[in-house]
Amino acid sequence: MFYIQKLWQIFMISTRLGLTSFGGPVAHLSYFHEEYVRRKKWLSEKDYADLVALAQFLPGPASSQVGIGIGVMRAGVIGGIISFIGFTFPSVLVLILFALYAGQAGFIELGFIQGLKVVAVVVVAHAIIGMAKTLTPDLNRKLVALSALLATLLLPYTFTQVAVIAVAAIIGLLFFQEKVPTGQKSELRLSISKMWGALCLGLFFLLLIGLPILQQLFSSNWLAMVDSFYRAGSLVFGGGHVVLPLLEREFVPTGLISEADFLAGYGATQAVPGPLFTFAAYIGAVQSGWLGGIVATLAIFTPAFLLILGALPFWNELRQNKKASAALLGVNAAVVGILISAFYQPIWTSAIVGVEDFALAATLFALLVFVKVPAWAIVLLGALGGLLLGWL
Repeated sequence: MFYIQKLWQIFMISTRLGLTSFGGPVAHLSYFHEEYVRRKKWLSEKDYADLVALAQFLPGPASSQVGIGIGVMRAGVIGGIISFIGFTFPSVLVLILFALYAGQAGFIELGFIQGLKVVAVVVVAHAIIGMAKTLTPDLNRKLVALSALLATLLLPYTFTQVAVIAVAAIIGLLFFQEKVPTGQKSELRLSISKMWGALCLGLFFLLLIGLPILQQLFSSNWLAMVDSFYRAGSLVFGGGHVVLPLLEREFVPTGLISEADFLAGYGATQAVPGPLFTFAAYIGAVQSGWLGGIVATLAIFTPAFLLILGALPFWNELRQNKKASAALLGVNAAVVGILISAFYQPIWTSAIVGVEDFALAATLFALLVFVKVPAWAIVLLGALGGLLLGWL
């Protein structure tokens, strides 16, 4: 009975986040931090930072993998599945309905969407300030964060983020071992074994290699769809903003979806909460109806599931190793820089386009930080503020 209550709690919280988490993967991580670390205290700052670092290092949607990981820590594999469903289902439903009925409707131009973008700026800024205090407490780690910020801003390529994290891990391994706390053991407990993790990793590579072969042997539109979305979810680093142009190259030139329909779905995906990978639901629904939307969603998120479930059982052991912990100190510092980079582009640049937007952001930030207004109320106030600014 207690386990059912735990699953229900995961579902309710993740669904609320799925309904209110606007702004892309970095904003999602900020919402997760506020809810799971600060409010619910389901995991510590260190556990959360290490989980974010692990998700950033893996291909796929980092925020979804963090959500799945938190669900796994809380209630095992089923908890991870429930967390994923709650966070992903709202945007999947909206995008499938949009593909089937709304067409190129103009609702994404409404002012409240701009207000929600400003909310993302406020929430991300608040989270980054808190994470920076914890993860970059000394000059050396501040320099690592600054270097990561400069590299990802000035070299905005797909694999820059992975290279930055790898270099930060080496720096941590070489220079931060004396900073690792001694006599402290992780409180993290996982209900999945290393054997389970190895099976998930093996299945990930088996599908990655096997699906294209099956597609060559058995010509099928459904198999081609699964193959395309699975590869997109497997090989993309950097989150949903990176997967969108990759999907365009996959589907528009082949005539599977028109450029007009693709751009309409792209706009709708930017406007709805939840992970940007749910754009797959729109494309699948345009191609093959509501069932196509569900199949495409499962195909693009399956790699994220397999990778995070495969890595977690080994993560607990690694993070208790002094050398691995030192490497993670470097990685965590780099993650702060990466988050600041993503905070500027695309979150700040897409949301703060005028003096009015900055004024709204400053007001909401003050309410969140100084008046302690809850995050859900900030979301509502931001939407209302966006509507008011749109009327002025």
